[in-house]
Amino acid sequence: MKKNIVVLSLIIFGLLSCVEEYTSADYLKKVVKEMEKIESATYCVEREAWQPGDTSAAFINKRYVESYRNSSDTTIGSSWAIFETEEKTHLEFAYDGKIRTLIYDDVKGIVIDSFKVRKLPFRPVTPPFFNYTENIIKYILENNDSTSLEQNDLGEEVYLKLTIYEDRQVEFFGKAHYMPKNPYTFDPTSIYELWIDKKSNLPRKVRREMSHDISVSSVSGYEFNKQRIKDFVASDFFPKDYEIRQYGQKGKKRQLNDLIGKKAPDWILQNDIKQNISLSDLKSKVLMIQFTSVSCGPCRASIPFLKDLSTEYDKSDFDFVAIESTSKNTNVLKSYMKRNDFDYKFLLSTKDVLNKYSISSFPVFFILDENRIVKKVINGYANEKTDKEIRSLINKMI
Repeated sequence: MKKNIVVLSLIIFGLLSCVEEYTSADYLKKVVKEMEKIESATYCVEREAWQPGDTSAAFINKRYVESYRNSSDTTIGSSWAIFETEEKTHLEFAYDGKIRTLIYDDVKGIVIDSFKVRKLPFRPVTPPFFNYTENIIKYILENNDSTSLEQNDLGEEVYLKLTIYEDRQVEFFGKAHYMPKNPYTFDPTSIYELWIDKKSNLPRKVRREMSHDISVSSVSGYEFNKQRIKDFVASDFFPKDYEIRQYGQKGKKRQLNDLIGKKAPDWILQNDIKQNISLSDLKSKVLMIQFTSVSCGPCRASIPFLKDLSTEYDKSDFDFVAIESTSKNTNVLKSYMKRNDFDYKFLLSTKDVLNKYSISSFPVFFILDENRIVKKVINGYANEKTDKEIRSLINKMI
């Protein structure tokens, strides 16, 4: 009987020793080995993004991706193309290891960026899903930074939460890169969450959270190692009737200063309590419109100045309105106003208004006279310098 008990104990011990330890570093190493086998991949990716304070995604889209491991590219380490659908009839973005290709359908333009105009210590492109998640896991295994890691076995998947407590935000453009210090980054903490499917030992979802925005990507329908990188030629998918230009060259898109001397385009937009306010409702002699974003550091830095400005003039002489340009629901207006303690007019923009005013960056200030002719456009915010410039303009016009 004792012999049988010993044999049974050995069997149980053997079975236990075969149980996968999903909360260990060894398991993450196993995941990396699986990912390193991926030379090419095709899949659908669904992306969602939020602005701080949003209760729902600012946008949701689903795209088809074709990606390749590119060992000759020592920056990102991948080449890939993003298409609107699996039929690959409409290219949206491509990167081949040397250049990135940006498609602008509204002006039928293609911009080729060789990364020589704006020289940075990294290439600011978000890599394809499996490159991205592989580098996050490698960072978890290798970094010496101030971090914390939560790793849980959820049954069918493994959950990771990496929090990076460095004095600079960490982004994964290929390997980890520490973003330049920015006075408008109010919290440099970086958070990455991954969900790994235990059947394939591959990530299926990643969530990135920064102080300025949150994004989630989930993949489905993936196939591996069916394509060869030498067959990848992004230009094969270029629309034939689109203008091709180099990054930094002016294209067809209207410039901000084109509105100077012209009547400001009209609009009717909602405020934080969903009331409609139109440009024609604002009767002051001088009006300033600020296009802003809740995810923009310089925009947030301008708030103390705008609060002061709102009390310095009689409303019949001067008034202003801020227009939120990157969110899609009024809840974010309420949250942002509460967090930053202001009550001046704050409206939610539409795509049509952004196009009419040629808005592509933030903040932008438009100074209008009593006939609503645009007299000045100020792009960006430089604290006291911009404060002084705006006050001087107002005083000259009232």
